[in-house]
Order: sequence, then C-alpha cells, then structure tokens
Amino acid sequence: MQSNVKVLLVDDNPLVLAMLRDALAPLAKVTTADDGADALLKAVDEAPDLLVSDYRMPGMDGRQLLEKLKSRSSTAGISVILLATKSDISEKLSVQDHTADDFVEKPFFLKEATQRIKRLIDKIALEKMSKSSSSEGVVRGSLSQMNVIDLVQSLEMGRKSCLLTLTNDNEKCEMYFKEGQVPHAAYGSLTGDVAVFKVLSWAGGSFQINFEGKTKQQTTTLNTQGLLMEGLRLLDESRRDSGGQSEEEEDVLLDS
Repeated sequence: MQSNVKVLLVDDNPLVLAMLRDALAPLAKVTTADDGADALLKAVDEAPDLLVSDYRMPGMDGRQLLEKLKSRSSTAGISVILLATKSDISEKLSVQDHTADDFVEKPFFLKEATQRIKRLIDKIALEKMSKSSSSEGVVRGSLSQMNVIDLVQSLEMGRKSCLLTLTNDNEKCEMYFKEGQVPHAAYGSLTGDVAVFKVLSWAGGSFQINFEGKTKQQTTTLNTQGLLMEGLRLLDESRRDSGGQSEEEEDVLLDS
C-alpha cells in the first residue's frame, strides 16, 4: 500500500531511473529527475521527504546536490540515500557526507535496493504518523498500511521507546521497545521471543503505538534484528513443512 511519503529519485541513467521508479511507486509518491540541477529545482519547489540520488552524475553530482539541499532551511530536513560504488563510499562519502542517512552500494540488485530504501520510507511514514497523533501521544493504524515486520524495523531504526499493541480479531500482542530494542513481549500466556514470532505473519488487524508505554521486564533473548531474522526463518520453515513454497522473485542487477 502506497504511503504518503514523497520520494525524489535522481539518476542520469534512464534505465536505472525507470526501474527504481517502478519498484518504489507502490510504496511512496515518486518524482524523478535525470540530473542534479533538475533535482534541486524540484526539491526547492516542493521538498520531498526522501531523496534517493546517484552519486556520480555529470554536472552537479550527488554530494553537491546534498550539500545545496542541506544548506537551505526549507530542504535541510530531507532524508537522503546515495547510490555509490564501494570505493566511493569508503574513500569519499563516509567522512564527507555524514548527513546522508544511508548508502546503496553499486552495482545493486533491484529487489535488495528497494528493500533498503523501503526501510527508510517506512521510518519516515511512522514519523509522519507520530506528528499527527493524538495529544495523548498515541498512534493508531491498520496493519494493511504497515505490516508487523515493517513496524518493528521502523521503531528499531528510529530508536523509539514505546508500547506497540497489535490486535487481530480476538488476539493481542504487546511489544515494549526501549531505544529500538524489544526487552519484553507478551501474547496470551506466551512471553519473550516466541510472543514476537507468533505475530510476524499477521496480514490483518490493527496497531497502536503508545510512546508513554514502559516496562521493567526482560523476557526476550535476542536483539530486534535477531528476533526478526529468527522469526522469518521459522516462518519459512513452517511454510516448507506444510508444502508451501518460499516466495522468490526474479531480480535484476543494476549499475550506472
């Protein structure tokens, strides 16, 4: 389901630009530009929430574009992902462009890059929901808008402290977060890791995030990423045992 996050996608390679645009369009409102100058004009006219830009472009490159956007008060808050080679990231960007939120290493597989960009889109979407939340500091939504895995990843990336309550029919799970980590979770009589694993496959239901929610309990044994990885492994194993197939999509390697 498309979020209300606005993404400005910049690349001088028309093939890469088109394929990334098509991959991101179901996730966010995507605008494209084929060079840095055009991107700067579009960003100043209507600031996006996220800029995804190639680093090496003729004329104004990604680093120069980032510097110009960060120097303006109206565009300084834009989140940024740069597409760059491993050598550029290690030798040039990691020190100079500390204001970039993330990097996608080129060449990249389309599916992997999309998932990496999606994590930041989800984080931004959650931040926007938080700003429009009720005065009690509570965010409510549907799991059709953002599924359980995306919610957990977004809260981890944002280093949030809160209580995430998930409900589906008559079932309920409570997950407490402290700076992005899950110290305690409860699902009926289940607590800890297994409580988290039980709800990762939920496709329907609703969620509520209470930023005042706190706990002193420690029932989980894994960090947030560990919980997600182990939970997904168990889901995949369960599907195979029941005769189902793991979803595999054809992927495309892109470079520019």
